[in-house]
Amino acid sequence: MLEEVERWLARRSWSAADRPLDQLLDAKAATGLTVSVVLPALDEEATVGDIVATIRRELMSDAVPLVDELVVLDSGSTDRTAEVAAAAGARVVHRDEILPRLPALPGKGEVLWRSLLATSGDVVCFVDADLRDFSPAFVSGIVGPLLTDPDVHFVKAMYDRPLGEAPGQGGRVTELVARPLLNLHWPQLAGFVQPLGGEYAARRELLERLPFPVGYGVELGLLVDALHTVGLDALAQVDVGVRRHRHQDGRALGRMAAAIYRTAQLRLARGHLVRPVLTQFERTAEGFVPRTYAVDTEERPPMADIPEYAQRHAA
Repeated sequence: MLEEVERWLARRSWSAADRPLDQLLDAKAATGLTVSVVLPALDEEATVGDIVATIRRELMSDAVPLVDELVVLDSGSTDRTAEVAAAAGARVVHRDEILPRLPALPGKGEVLWRSLLATSGDVVCFVDADLRDFSPAFVSGIVGPLLTDPDVHFVKAMYDRPLGEAPGQGGRVTELVARPLLNLHWPQLAGFVQPLGGEYAARRELLERLPFPVGYGVELGLLVDALHTVGLDALAQVDVGVRRHRHQDGRALGRMAAAIYRTAQLRLARGHLVRPVLTQFERTAEGFVPRTYAVDTEERPPMADIPEYAQRHAA
């Protein structure tokens, strides 16, 4: 590991317990910063309600007004995600309602990008909607450094990721794809424990300057681009405990890995991809059948370049 990264680990890695809520509330009052929490959601009726209710109860009360805005961004759910989230106290916005002149593309990154137009907080915190046993530290832990340290611009959550009952065996795409890519090509980012984690917070003024890969590559893309935009010392990570969520099957992980590799490749070369598709195999009664999927190749430009966003901020 680079000496620079070792110093960064000592300087920019914390635990959520390092910043108690009363300290965060004092810092928030002193700075006047506002906080928006965004939950991108696709068919998450089983978990989204508990997450919303916890944030409302623990971080949006009169006694603890840490979060100013809580938005669930529905990306086309066919279940009761929107209804459950609204009943729990979130403002629910459908992906297609935001920037309707641009037809929405499928993918998590698309929803995160559009959320910048649907929110107003100075600090934007993203939290996946499939978390189980949700703790408010997933929010307070990662917004904390942004409220208390003006030199920090981007904060990732770090945590243990069990796979079933096996501790530390989650995050398979992280270990097999993302971590090798980062260590080999962006060694300054080798200190991030969960580079692909869906829980992170950043200053709006940074997010609006970054391009957003529309699919699974969004986390890697934002992390790499944030490094190049504000530098390593402006990035940080916070330990929030244990993350339990719904795991995907091997084929879905393969498609995720391909999108992440493509995101890295584009940033390494900014070149043309010869054939951005991935073929996988599924066993059927007739034997192994090939299934070919397109790899996400679209990216949305920095939100600051979108006229509707510029007009809203000029108003």
